Amino acid sequence: MLRNKKTGLFTGTMIGLSMAISSITYAQDGPIRISYIEPLSGPFANVGDAGLKHFRFAAEKMNEEGGILGRDIEIVAMDNKQSPSESVQLVQRSIDEGIKFVTQGNGSNVAGAMVEAVDRNNRRNEDNKVLYLNYAAVDPALTNERCSFYHFRFDAASDIKLEALSNYMKDQDNIEKIFMINQDYSHGQFISKRMKELVEEKGMDVEIVGDVLHPIAQVRDFSPYVSRIKNSGADTVISGNWGNDLSLLVRAIDSAGLDVNIYTYYGGGLGTPASVGPRGEDILYQITEWHADVNVDEGHTEYEKWFQEFKERYPEIDWYYHRIYNQMHMLKAAIEEVGNAEDIDAIAYALEGMEFESQTGTVTMRADDHQILQPMYMSVMDTDAKYDADNSGVGFRTVANIPVEQATVDTTCDMRRP
Repeated sequence: MLRNKKTGLFTGTMIGLSMAISSITYAQDGPIRISYIEPLSGPFANVGDAGLKHFRFAAEKMNEEGGILGRDIEIVAMDNKQSPSESVQLVQRSIDEGIKFVTQGNGSNVAGAMVEAVDRNNRRNEDNKVLYLNYAAVDPALTNERCSFYHFRFDAASDIKLEALSNYMKDQDNIEKIFMINQDYSHGQFISKRMKELVEEKGMDVEIVGDVLHPIAQVRDFSPYVSRIKNSGADTVISGNWGNDLSLLVRAIDSAGLDVNIYTYYGGGLGTPASVGPRGEDILYQITEWHADVNVDEGHTEYEKWFQEFKERYPEIDWYYHRIYNQMHMLKAAIEEVGNAEDIDAIAYALEGMEFESQTGTVTMRADDHQILQPMYMSVMDTDAKYDADNSGVGFRTVANIPVEQATVDTTCDMRRP
């Protein structure tokens, strides 16, 4: 009986040891996996699906060129249903599955929960750390008071976008009355507060005639809000809305026949150009790090081939997230500098301060707070653009190239490093 127990114990130990060795071998020789934690169901499923297609296309293109250290990149899709709590659970699932990198971008409330989950794990599990790569969640707090050594943002933060936007708007003579409408969570709340401060700080000769926050992903009819815009006498609307909340807003403004310019963060995003079509010409503006006609203007033919091939693969959407291109290639550069994909601390240090020659010029991952700094573009809908957006027949034309120094703000981050 004792012998059998010992035999059983020995067998179990060997099985466990074999599984551990297999896991280590897989981690070192198998694909480099990145968990994509986004809404793949519910009202923002279209946004999550578009991002997934971007990441998988980028991974495929990079794999064709040898991947990272000769290993393929694999994107593991996980549906968070736009829920912070679901996202935290998926971070833990990623950790349990030995995935070293997680990425997300839709919703700063989700991002905040993920930062906390990653930090908590990395404090408790020195040998099983993960890195969080943020491609679209823009709450400034994430690289200020809530900054983390294990979080890197590849999109411009909301305060940076507002800095660039206000630097453009202050010189426009046709802006006199501004109405702000934003989603009621940290991102929209910040725009509401900070834009009022910038009007004062920059001495803009404008009046804020309306400031509305609405529930995120719950409004189906924006006509009551549009009535308020009309009654305010506004000539300009500013909105940080995204997804269906922006598409429905723009559609309601157009249906009401309002003669206003609409300044957005995500006017070229999935669904919005199709919602407004040619009626948005010279009216719908966006502040972005890139749009398709940038490469036409600046002669970046290789990148044109990249997003043309993406369009051939996915005719229903456009290559929109230039920051995903930057994120994937900068991660590759950091891992290859370190020489392996398992030493998360070393990879994070390699990303800090990295300068990368992107398709729009030099971008820098600021070491102080892990916020990317990059040129920005102000563009407006134009039927004469070479590349249309959303199969709408209308694209975007650059009206201002905003250099890095005019698209940068200071950080209050007090980074804790290992």
